[in-house]
Amino acid sequence: MKEDTKCPFCHPHEDSDQNIIFENATCYFLQHNQQQDVLEGCGVIVPKKHQQDAFALTKEEWNDTYELLQKAKMYLDERFGADGYTLGWNAGKVSNQFIFHSHFHIIPRYNDEPLAGKGLRYWLKQPENKRPNR
Repeated sequence: MKEDTKCPFCHPHEDSDQNIIFENATCYFLQHNQQQDVLEGCGVIVPKKHQQDAFALTKEEWNDTYELLQKAKMYLDERFGADGYTLGWNAGKVSNQFIFHSHFHIIPRYNDEPLAGKGLRYWLKQPENKRPNR
């Protein structure tokens, strides 16, 4: 997919609040200053090449994502003392993807959070999310 000139993940150097914590041949691990208030330590792994979602990643980008995930975990454990992690990709508008450049969320979780113990599926499995009978 062609690079989007307005895509924030294609141009992380252009946002003074975006921090490139680590990078390798094909990916960045980014932390944005404006996301650190509630989700302390959170970040995303994004491919340097514009890819719409996780389904578009190359094998090399998958491998480099894995490499950065391991490095990010060590960094976050040391710096923030996370008690656990919520990890995930959103793919498509209905899943709440609104930046259409693949980004893998790494969200440190802490025992003292009000929603500790509630992961990705918590919100999805609420009764109000049940689809109407077809």
